[in-house]
Amino acid sequence: MALADVIEQLNDFDINDIDFDRIGVWPAAGKIFVCVLGMVVIVAATYFLVVQDLNMELDRVTAKEVELRRSFEKKSLEAANLDAYRAQKVEMKKSLDTLVSQLPSDTEVPGLLEDIDERGVESGLDISSIKLLPEMIKEFYIELPIDIAMTGGYHDMGAFVSGIAAMPRIVTLHDYEMKMDKDGALLDIVIKAKTYRYKLPDEG
Repeated sequence: MALADVIEQLNDFDINDIDFDRIGVWPAAGKIFVCVLGMVVIVAATYFLVVQDLNMELDRVTAKEVELRRSFEKKSLEAANLDAYRAQKVEMKKSLDTLVSQLPSDTEVPGLLEDIDERGVESGLDISSIKLLPEMIKEFYIELPIDIAMTGGYHDMGAFVSGIAAMPRIVTLHDYEMKMDKDGALLDIVIKAKTYRYKLPDEG
């Protein structure tokens, strides 16, 4: 059958004239139409039942690949800087050890109180009392507050603060209270000092 005849039959084809019970005697144009329609249905069903799922799986795998590439790049960077990280860790440990060494232990607190008294005497202050208050447990350390009462001049107080700052142990000063004594010549000074010690794992 010539192509022109097939085209002519397709143009004259009317689906209402087809008897589905007699497919074998359909005209060629009807058979071609049904074959084409069947192929379209098969292709569409294949896409929705197979290809679409494969595309979704491809998208999932592609996203996973991007995630793995990022993870690889991050770990590659960390591996490249591993020696620098190790050196930094050693330096941080040295710094931590230095700071911990500046924190007094329980057995060193009496000596620390004596050092504070000596700084007061050296500064020209008359220390009337040094009172160790109850410890205050913090997250990583234990705070040891100390109330100090003394009498002296303004410049003597400045020298005392400088002397405390120069001590090898960490001592901070807080809550200054200063007023003239009854003679009006010197200052009555009350100050809270705080020192700190390392918190052991079994404490608090």
